[in-house]
Amino acid sequence: MAGQDTEIFVWEGLDKNGSRTKGETSARTEITARAELRRQGIRVVKIKKKPKPLFGGPRKKITPKHIAVFSRQLATMLSAGVPLVQAFDIVGKGHDNPAMQDLLMSVKADVEAGTTLADALVKHPLYFDELFCNLVRAGEQAGVLETLLHKIADYKEKTESLKGKIKKALTYPVAVIIVAVIVTAILLIFVVPTFEELFKSFGADLPAFTQMVVNLSRWLRDWGYVAVGAIAGAVTAFVKAKQRSPAFNHTLDRMALGVPVVGVILHKAAVARFARTLATMSAAGVPLVEALQSVAGATGNIIYSEAVLRMRDDVATGQQLQMSMRQANIFPSMVMQMVAIGEESGSLDSMLSKVADFYEEEVDNAVDSLSSLLEPLIMAVLGILVGGLVIAMYLPIFKLGSVV
Repeated sequence: MAGQDTEIFVWEGLDKNGSRTKGETSARTEITARAELRRQGIRVVKIKKKPKPLFGGPRKKITPKHIAVFSRQLATMLSAGVPLVQAFDIVGKGHDNPAMQDLLMSVKADVEAGTTLADALVKHPLYFDELFCNLVRAGEQAGVLETLLHKIADYKEKTESLKGKIKKALTYPVAVIIVAVIVTAILLIFVVPTFEELFKSFGADLPAFTQMVVNLSRWLRDWGYVAVGAIAGAVTAFVKAKQRSPAFNHTLDRMALGVPVVGVILHKAAVARFARTLATMSAAGVPLVEALQSVAGATGNIIYSEAVLRMRDDVATGQQLQMSMRQANIFPSMVMQMVAIGEESGSLDSMLSKVADFYEEEVDNAVDSLSSLLEPLIMAVLGILVGGLVIAMYLPIFKLGSVV
């Protein structure tokens, strides 16, 4: 982790003009911090580690969006002629996330020590995946690092935008359903018992629907903690299985692809990621077999990932990519036709970019359609839940009124 490699030091000293100045710097040790400041023309008078906040203080997580923004910033600075080490210094110190600062300062220290940027990034696989490192290495070897960083930034921004739209489409209905369940539970636990006391004074049998709601309210008050424990246990077991069991993930991803409407979106998103990633690596000059290795991990679905790895093995034996894709039997015919044209004309990266643009737009449209479909459906479910409880509570009152 980057935070364990570097420390923040607070210093005071004299600049080149002899004026007093102070600030903060990241370094692995006090000696390297002094050396860095001396290189900047600052004579250090006092330096010490920055005290950590009480109880460690909260640290922001480094997200893929942070990495995408960093890629764009670094590419822009290199294009403007800023040296690599200085670019890291500017981007790192200007970041408002301490964890990201530590990460960039750690990479900068490795680059200063003579390590290539790709090798420095490989040390942080949690943030820089195989695809990122391979593209950077290709850029360094070809002397076009800033161009490749722009391509990486474009790729990251598009893939994160795609992920965000899918997540939004799936998160909204889940969040509303959870709120509906909580509201229903509150009504059953706190409101229904009040009506139950009132109903006892009637001295008459309750309507079947009302009796069912009253029984559900009693069960929830008596055994609700068991239900909550069971749900918590099921969620924990699900998360653990997802983290540790490839077979479970394989089954889960296959089932997800078969879900109506949602499965179509996931299929299109996987194809878009496949095409965008392979187009980016192909344009960077990465060999096809090596590129497919990185593409497999970027599809976001184990079914597609396994298919791409089989395609990699086929291509390694001399088979054409489009023939291998046909054997995989999960890619749309349009995608295979575009790949075939790209292979024949020597413009595979251009054809794949067009495929990625098309399917990203398809995902956008599908997500918008799903959101439009779900909104009235969710309102109907909420109306049935809350309205059903209200009707159940007032049925005995209506029955009593008709008798009177």
